[in-house]
Amino acid sequence: MPQLDQLANQLDRLAAFEAGPFPVISLYLNLQPDENGRDHFGTFVRKELSDRVRTYAANGPERRSLEQDADKIQKYVETIDASVNGLALFACSGADLFEALPLAAPIDQHRLYIASEPHLYPLARILDQYPRYLVLLADTHSARLFVFAANTIEKSDRIENVKTKHHKKGGWSQARYQRHTENYHLQHAKEVVDAVAKIVRDEHIDKVLLSGDEVIAPLLREQLPKDIAQRVVDMVRLDIRTPGDEVLASTIAALREHDAASDRERVDELIGAYRANGLACVGFEQTLKAFELGQVDELVISARPNASDEKTADELILKARQTSAKIRFIEDASLVAPIGGVGAFLRFKI
Repeated sequence: MPQLDQLANQLDRLAAFEAGPFPVISLYLNLQPDENGRDHFGTFVRKELSDRVRTYAANGPERRSLEQDADKIQKYVETIDASVNGLALFACSGADLFEALPLAAPIDQHRLYIASEPHLYPLARILDQYPRYLVLLADTHSARLFVFAANTIEKSDRIENVKTKHHKKGGWSQARYQRHTENYHLQHAKEVVDAVAKIVRDEHIDKVLLSGDEVIAPLLREQLPKDIAQRVVDMVRLDIRTPGDEVLASTIAALREHDAASDRERVDELIGAYRANGLACVGFEQTLKAFELGQVDELVISARPNASDEKTADELILKARQTSAKIRFIEDASLVAPIGGVGAFLRFKI
């Protein structure tokens, strides 16, 4: 399955894609089996594709392109690996496009769109829901590091150092042994922090979660460089032996709790800047105009637009990817409801 960077690159290519007169199919499938171990995407693909293709003139070039797309899609979905949780697929035979993106991240429901350009909102949403982040599990002599992205493990590593033993003697001997043990713990903490800092800086990771016992956690905190400490979003409680898939499930939940709390702060900043006539705009029309003028630095948009608003949301997502603007999805739609569900921080004013 493609990694996060590959998905982001594919998203950008799709945002730049021009189909000309031919229609583009955008297909999103939830490939997770139901409680009985059965999937239902095959029926959806056959019925929905057939019904919508029939709405095009029988002998027209658009119909021929779509029929070729439907045939390719039917053959492709029959080969999907059982480990895949979701699929985003884009096809336009008339313009030589066929991009199939199998995903470890789940998709909430089947969706099919046929339009003049790719429908990218759901894919951009998935990249936001499952970002790249680092998790460190540590005790006084060992550590496990994970880099998660797009709901899968991209990288993992382990650090092992000297395991100190309990010393029963008292007096000076006990004091010397205690200092000796503390030195081992400190050196271990420094080595672990160095490894974390290198990965975070090299891979431009914005979010870090830590888990450590009562001895190692304070040492890790003390040794973290300022730029790395600023990226620590939470301290979680996980046993160092926790399997990787359980680490992923626990930490993505913690990450979402943190993001939900920070969403309110970001929306407040946006509204405050707009009220003060600063570098911000709100509402669809103003935001779209700002995109057309190249002003948008960060798009702030509801993660759950109404069905009637999804087309306009998709248009803004497309503009954001085309102009390298950041995208911030707001989980609680009520936070952005007073500004029409969308706004933007601007790079400059005109």
